[in-house]
Amino acid sequence: MKKIFPLFFCMCLVTLCGLFCGCEQQNQLTNYDIFITYNDFTKTAEGSVVCDYFNTSNNALSLVMFDLYANAFSEAADGMAVGVSSEAKAYPNGKNYGGIAISDVKVNSNKVDFALEGKADTKLCVPLVENLFPDERAKIEIDFSINLPNVNHRFGWGDNAVNFANFYPVACRYTEGDGFCKDEYIANGDPFCSDVANYSVTVSYPQNMKIACGGDEIKSRTNGELLTTTFTSKKVRDVSFVLSENFNHISAKTGKTTVDYFYYDDSDAQGSLASATQAVEFFNDKFGEYPYSNLAVVQTNFVHGGMEYPRLVMISDQVRGEEYKYVIIHEIAHQWWYGVVGNDEYNEPWLDESLTEYSTALFYENHDSYALSYDSIVNGASETYKFFLKIYGSVTGEVDTSMNRSLDEFKTEPEYVNNIYTRGILMFDSLRSVLGEQKFYACLKTYYQKYAFKITSTDDFIDCFSRKSGINLQSFFDSWLNGEVEFVIE
Repeated sequence: MKKIFPLFFCMCLVTLCGLFCGCEQQNQLTNYDIFITYNDFTKTAEGSVVCDYFNTSNNALSLVMFDLYANAFSEAADGMAVGVSSEAKAYPNGKNYGGIAISDVKVNSNKVDFALEGKADTKLCVPLVENLFPDERAKIEIDFSINLPNVNHRFGWGDNAVNFANFYPVACRYTEGDGFCKDEYIANGDPFCSDVANYSVTVSYPQNMKIACGGDEIKSRTNGELLTTTFTSKKVRDVSFVLSENFNHISAKTGKTTVDYFYYDDSDAQGSLASATQAVEFFNDKFGEYPYSNLAVVQTNFVHGGMEYPRLVMISDQVRGEEYKYVIIHEIAHQWWYGVVGNDEYNEPWLDESLTEYSTALFYENHDSYALSYDSIVNGASETYKFFLKIYGSVTGEVDTSMNRSLDEFKTEPEYVNNIYTRGILMFDSLRSVLGEQKFYACLKTYYQKYAFKITSTDDFIDCFSRKSGINLQSFFDSWLNGEVEFVIE
């Protein structure tokens, strides 16, 4: 008993310290309470957000800026959200616009005069009643109304579902030296970068609809003619949900995570769910454990293959067959690369997108029951990239093959897709050949553990992989990211 008691005492201390550190970390996050009431007849919503903003910077702040991503879908922002090449698929019924209107803002219960900035009012500037010093909080209440556009996109409605993503005012990321991020929404890629925060979301909607969301403590109750659902989600970069009259729902559990699949047009729903659970299981093993209790995989009207959000992925109903499962696996890989390990998707899109695309190839390498294989994906990427260089070069005269540039520096969508996705696969395939499989996976696990819930950068990535592998990889990444690695075009 003499040895057991000290051991037991030490274990209690470790547990208490862990709980204390966890609570302290939670207390240093911004908290959002979001309330939305949706009218399906008018395709509008009334909402409010109470943002308990925490100043993580080293500076005293006189204002807080918020992104109003929904206004990228307004008429004034024509072209910001949907590129010309995607318009026909995005707007099957003709161009249609929407957005968000701010009606009232209070700071610590005091009404303030706010300002809208940016192209098409995509930024909300909220002056503070008094300076907000480091590690202090301000309660910012924002009332707003939403007009959802008829568009097959992350924010909008289509024939089968209503997508609520990037629909609410979210605090712009603040960095030392640069202040609040002022990057504008752009149709290319995913122009987002957010710190993790804690969310509580309450949604009221018609009783004939079902809600797909990723969160904890999901509770629903009847509220007159409406159904009201509340869910919470801690330490996430964003929240989203999808409404539909037509959802079917099945689920399966892998490890500590329940995978919920919402669909309305899938003849192989069990197969899709199996792919999703296999993906979570595989990435848990190879990268590190998924930290959330559930993940929603949602079929919806979406112009591209799919879209990732923390604890929820959108899968386009326009995708079919093997490609449908590929998109599921790709978007789930994003839960690790972007969801947990964050990055500036606007200025360094390769960090999450290239790694996610290669992670998808790794899944197929370890699951031979699928029609696709690792070799077919990598060889296909090589041929596709050579074809891109040949055709694109013949049209434009020269091709910029650099990867490490911001979304607005890619001149066209093909240039972005081929350099970030296709070239990204080839770069990571080459990296694994340099490191060997054991070191490569060890580097990925270390990267995930070190930067979970943080925002990482290109320098962080290179430093982490170099230190863990014991190999200076700076020149390797410089050559690939700067476009110096050449391909022989026959």
